Amino acid sequence: MSSSGWILTVCLVVLGVSIHAVWAEDGPGSERNCSAIPPYLPPTVVDTTLRLQKLRASMMPLNISAYIIPATDAHLSEYIAPRDARLAWMSGFTGSAGTAVITQNKAVLWTDSRYWIQAERQMDCNWELEEDVTIRSISNWLISEIAEGDQIGIDPFLFSVDTYKSYNTNLAPADRILKSIPENLVDKIWTDRPPLPSDKPIRLPDGVIERTWPMKVEQIRAQMSLNPYKPTAVLLSALDETAWLFNLRGNDIPYHPFFYSYTLVSMDEIWLMVHNERITEELKVYLNASCYTANCVQLLEYSSVRTYLNSYLVRPNVKVWVGTEYTNQALYELITPEDKLLTSTYSPVLTTKAVKDLTEQRILKEAHVRDAVAVMQLLMWLEKNVPEGSETEITAAQFVDQCRSKQKNSRGPSFETISASGPNAALAHYSPTNETARKLRVDEMYLVDSGGQYLEGTTDITRTVHWGAPTEFQKEAYTRVLMGNIDISRTIFPAGTRGVNMEMLGRRALWEIGLNYGHGTGHGVGNYFGVHEWPVGFQSNNIPFQEGMFTSIEPGYYKENEFGIRIEDIALTVPVKTKYGNGYLTFETISLVPYDRNLINPSLLSPEQLHWLNSYYETIRNVVGPELQRQGLKEEYNWMTKHTAPFLTAGASAISSFTLLVTVVLSASLHHLL
Repeated sequence: MSSSGWILTVCLVVLGVSIHAVWAEDGPGSERNCSAIPPYLPPTVVDTTLRLQKLRASMMPLNISAYIIPATDAHLSEYIAPRDARLAWMSGFTGSAGTAVITQNKAVLWTDSRYWIQAERQMDCNWELEEDVTIRSISNWLISEIAEGDQIGIDPFLFSVDTYKSYNTNLAPADRILKSIPENLVDKIWTDRPPLPSDKPIRLPDGVIERTWPMKVEQIRAQMSLNPYKPTAVLLSALDETAWLFNLRGNDIPYHPFFYSYTLVSMDEIWLMVHNERITEELKVYLNASCYTANCVQLLEYSSVRTYLNSYLVRPNVKVWVGTEYTNQALYELITPEDKLLTSTYSPVLTTKAVKDLTEQRILKEAHVRDAVAVMQLLMWLEKNVPEGSETEITAAQFVDQCRSKQKNSRGPSFETISASGPNAALAHYSPTNETARKLRVDEMYLVDSGGQYLEGTTDITRTVHWGAPTEFQKEAYTRVLMGNIDISRTIFPAGTRGVNMEMLGRRALWEIGLNYGHGTGHGVGNYFGVHEWPVGFQSNNIPFQEGMFTSIEPGYYKENEFGIRIEDIALTVPVKTKYGNGYLTFETISLVPYDRNLINPSLLSPEQLHWLNSYYETIRNVVGPELQRQGLKEEYNWMTKHTAPFLTAGASAISSFTLLVTVVLSASLHHLL
C-alpha cells in the first residue's frame, strides 16, 4: 500500500452485509483480521479485487472452473525474476513457496509454516489461507469446490513433470480435468509486467575454472554412453544446468547469476536456446558458435524451445533424457511416444555438478573466509551500536551488504537478508520493509540470515544473538539448536548415506523437551551460483552424500510472536579415517563465525559437543585471524579472539540417556581448511 493513504475502503461481503475494510498505517496488529467489523487490513496488504475480477473474466471463455498459479517460472526455479512473480502480483504474498487457486468465487493460497504469518500480513480479505503445501490438500479442495467433469486451467510451463503427474493422479479419478493453457492468464492481465533484463551473459575467468565447458560436455556424453537405456540427447531446463555446463553467468534472476536458457546436448550436437540478441561476439567465439561439429554450440531462440525440441524428436531412433524434477510439463508432453523418452529424477548435469572439483572446493572455502570477516564486522558493529538505540532491522541488513561489498571479488548478496528482531524473527524467512522493520533492542533476540555472491562461490550463514539478559528458556532453546548443529556436523557416516537419514540429529535435542522447527535442515550451495543448490541436502528427495559436496546445516526454533533462533553453517563432505572401515565421510564446517556466548548454556553440552565447539573456535582463530590481520582490522581481530575463547570442559555432562548413534569427528579434521 502507498504511504499516502491512511484509510482505503474496499467493498466486501461478510456475513451477507456490505461493509468496508480499514487499511491503516497503524492498527491493532500487523496481521489482517477479516472477522472484525470492519475487517482490519495492515499497510503491508495489497488490494487484489480488480486483479481477481480480470482473471476470472479471462477464465470464462476457456471453460475452466479453477486456475492454479504456482510460485515459480518456466525453469521451476525457487527464486524468480520480478517478471515471473505471478503469484505475488495476484495475491500480494511474496514468499518463495506457495500455490494459489482461483475459482469464480474463491481465492486460496497454500503455503508452508515458514510463511503463514507473512501471508496474513500481505493478503487482503479476498484470500483464504490454507496452512498446508501438499498437492493432495490442494486437490482435495478442488474436488470439494468444483463439479465433476469441470476443467482446471494450468500453465504447463510452470509445472514440473512430477508435479503435473501428482495433480493428475489426485484429480483424474474424481473426474476433474487438468487443461493445459500455454498462454499464461496472469500475463494477459498484468499490463505493467517487468520487461526482460538487458544484461548479457558473461563467461567465468579461467582462474576459477578447473573444467572447461568442452570437458563438462564430454563428462555428460560419457554418462549418456554408459547409460543402459542409450539416450541420444539430454535436455537441460533448470537455469543452473546451462550456466554450469558452459561456465557462464547472467543477471536475469535477482541474487542468482543465471540467464534464461535451455540446452539440448546430443552426441554430435549442442543446442543452446537463449535470447540471441544478448549473446556478444566474444561469447560466440567462446562457444564455437560458427561451426556445426560436436563441440560447436548452435545458438537458437529461447521462445521457440518447443519448436526446436519437436524438430529433434521427429528424427528416427532418438531418445531424450530428462530430469523430471526440473523439466516443465510444456516440454515433457512433446516427447512422445514413450520410446523417445528416458527419465530420472535429476539430470546428469545436476548430479555431476553436485560434486565439486578440487578447484571449486578450494575457492569456495576461500570465499567463506572473506565472508566471515564481513559477518564479524556486522556483529561487532551491532554489539557497539544497538545499545545506543538507533539501529533497525533495515540498517543492519544494509550494513552487512556494505561489509561484503568491500571484500575481494564480491558480486553482491546471494539473497535478500533476513534481518529480524523479536517477534519478526519468529517468521523463518522474514525480510524487513519500511512498514515492518523493528528497532533493534538489547532486550530482544536478533536473527540475521545473510549471504554473499563472490566470483569464487556463494555463501549463506545465520547467527542469532542477544545483547542483554536472555531468559532461561531462550538460552536453553538456543543451546539445543546449537547442539543439533554440532551433532550433524560431527557425525561420521558411510559415503552414499542420504541426508534424510541424518536429519533427525539436528532435531534430537529439541525433541527431548518437546520443541521442533518447521523447515528443512540443510541445502546445497554452489560456486557463484544459487544459494539453494539442488539436489544436495537433508530432504527425502536429495541425493546421497558423496565426497566433495557442500551443504548447509541449519536447525532452528521459532516461538510465535516472541523470537526466532536459527544457526546455519556451510559444510563440506570430506573423507575421515575410522578405526576399522574405509569409505567414511564427515562434515568440515567452512562458515567461520563464532556463536553467541551470551546464549549458550555450556552445562547442557556433552563433553563431545564442547570438544567440537572448542576445536571449531580454534579453527576460526587460525584461519580467519590472519585474514583480519591482513585487512588491518585490529578491532575486529580482538572481537574475534574474545568471542572464540575456549569453553571449559570440566563438569560438562550429557543431557539425555538417548544414545547418540554417531561417531565423534576427529577434531584435527577442522584444521584442514585452506
